Amino acid sequence: MHLYNKNWTRRELEARVGWFDAIGGVRRIQYTEGPEQGMEMIQVRTGAGLTYYVNSMRALDIGLAEFAGVPLSWQSVNGPVHPAYFDRNGTEWLRTAAGGLLMTCGLTQVGAPGEDNGEALNIHGRVHHTPARQVAAEASWENDALHLYIGGVVEETKIFSEHLRMNRHIQSQVGVNRISIIDEVENIGFERTPHMILYHFNFGFPLLNEHTQLIFPSAAVTPRDEGTPVDGYNGFDSPEIGSAERVYYHTLDPDQLADDIASVYINQPYFPIPGHEKGAPLSVRLSWDTTTLPRLIQWRMHCAGTYAMGIEPANCDVKGRVWERENGTLQMLEPGEKRTYHLELEVSTT
Repeated sequence: MHLYNKNWTRRELEARVGWFDAIGGVRRIQYTEGPEQGMEMIQVRTGAGLTYYVNSMRALDIGLAEFAGVPLSWQSVNGPVHPAYFDRNGTEWLRTAAGGLLMTCGLTQVGAPGEDNGEALNIHGRVHHTPARQVAAEASWENDALHLYIGGVVEETKIFSEHLRMNRHIQSQVGVNRISIIDEVENIGFERTPHMILYHFNFGFPLLNEHTQLIFPSAAVTPRDEGTPVDGYNGFDSPEIGSAERVYYHTLDPDQLADDIASVYINQPYFPIPGHEKGAPLSVRLSWDTTTLPRLIQWRMHCAGTYAMGIEPANCDVKGRVWERENGTLQMLEPGEKRTYHLELEVSTT
């Protein structure tokens, strides 16, 4: 294990600490007041600077993520509100969307609300507000490496309709500032079922500011809305009151992929790491397998009070299930069919 600028064996570290959680590990915590009362979070500390919180009440999505005690992720004004407050009508999802490093959108609907075959669809679906079952949180040694694991099962079900099951696996390792996410989504029902999924990764201040530089593996970038400027998508601005959101569609460049893996880099040359008066360079890399997540959407919001950017690998657009069906692009899962999604986030100071 590489930690504190040195390689260690397990026994060398155990000789120097009592409770190993003093260095890194996983632990469960619970909120006791406000709209988040009763929410369980699982804190993951790598011991090398990266800390993040997995929300077992929200599909094992990831809430606050920080490096050296400084936020990387954007937290919405709602906070980690209990999913019991979720209102699935229209855009009311926005009242209880928690933000955080990852909000999963789906599993049968993503994007704009609408009505599909008589079913009213809310923005971004239901899964972000669905608690997980069979939740595991453990730290286990393999030789001199301490592996940190969170796992569980999330189901989206309705009588006479869909029965989708997502097995989520989140892994890190002490001494390594990396998060690996593997999701297996299976149609365990007996009817062909729509399947839309989007991984809404959210980044915020102070990772984002006027110095932030973004690198995309894109062949072309197209604004969603007429009148949205194309320039500026690869940087960020200071907050502006009343600034409108900007949404961009990225066409991935096959020549910039490595074995079908795409990567987006967020580079901050002056990240305020404690002890560095003028800040220090920090880079966040988000990578994913494009064979199952071929689309990339970018949400750019530099409005005062909502200062955020979303990097969103997906298997669909954000115009909603109705649009996907009408355009012949709606993904379907046959009975018994399974899809696997693999994403990875890594933080680096070099």
